[in-house]
Amino acid sequence: MENLALWYRRFGEPDSVLQPETAPLGELAPGHLRVQMLFSPVNASDLIPITGAYRHRTPLPAVAGYEGVGIVTQAPAPFTGLVGKRVLPLRGQGTWQRYVDCPAEYVIPVPDNIDSHLAARAYINPLAAQMMLAHYPSQGKRVLLTAAGSDCAILLGQWARQGGAQAVYGIHRSPVHAERLDAMGIIPVAQQDTKRIGAIAACTDVVYDATGGVLAEAILNVMPEQGMFVCYGLLSGQTFRQQRPMPRVAWFHIRNYLDALSVEAWHAEFERIWPQLRGSQYSHATVFPLTEWQRALSAYREGGRTGKPILSMMA
Repeated sequence: MENLALWYRRFGEPDSVLQPETAPLGELAPGHLRVQMLFSPVNASDLIPITGAYRHRTPLPAVAGYEGVGIVTQAPAPFTGLVGKRVLPLRGQGTWQRYVDCPAEYVIPVPDNIDSHLAARAYINPLAAQMMLAHYPSQGKRVLLTAAGSDCAILLGQWARQGGAQAVYGIHRSPVHAERLDAMGIIPVAQQDTKRIGAIAACTDVVYDATGGVLAEAILNVMPEQGMFVCYGLLSGQTFRQQRPMPRVAWFHIRNYLDALSVEAWHAEFERIWPQLRGSQYSHATVFPLTEWQRALSAYREGGRTGKPILSMMA
């Protein structure tokens, strides 16, 4: 049996360095199980390492992709009960391939009432949102989101409101996001409306920022000193300078928390995620065959995108 995978053997722009490669499946390592992949999404966290931004912790060659859903085809004892079941094959090999081998103890079973398109996206953004809200709570606070149309931000906004936030504002670049944010109870703020952003930021208690750059600096310059600025991404491609000693700035990187999680705590995180995710609004899926991965990457980069590009691994 052969496997098709998207490898990168050098760093660079994903369109240039990703290469589909076919090879026979090897022997299954002890303690691992094998998953026939169904779907895997395209995220910023999948693409940024390919560019070499994290080359100090990205050994080459590598298969792209960090999350997805599939069906277990082989498993060691005592995990044979998972054969034929849908799972998230996490913390193992890259997921942009038709078969993934991963440590059996970290595999997350998918509940029957979770759609596969949703399950494929249940890791990176939901876990990041859940952990940020646990470490930097929103209860009773005025919250401001940047890149509010992104999957992580819309979960942060909805779950912050459920957690008792006083108000949640979402800065968006494209007008198409305003209506959907409003429907989620997130007050839309156009990124071009710098005057309004400044007025809101001056009264904000917690900022969850995914952009960095000029927007982050503008918010930091007017935030209350007792506020909290949580940076979890630099989608602008630019870092920022803090020109005042306060408010406090925290850098959230999900990888810094994963190694500290026991197997039991790892599974407990998803026990909390499933009901929250099922009851939340999320971007719809736009599906592309694995063989059309370049089209999926192009769709991901479209301005004003409201859907999530997902690779169908067996198509």
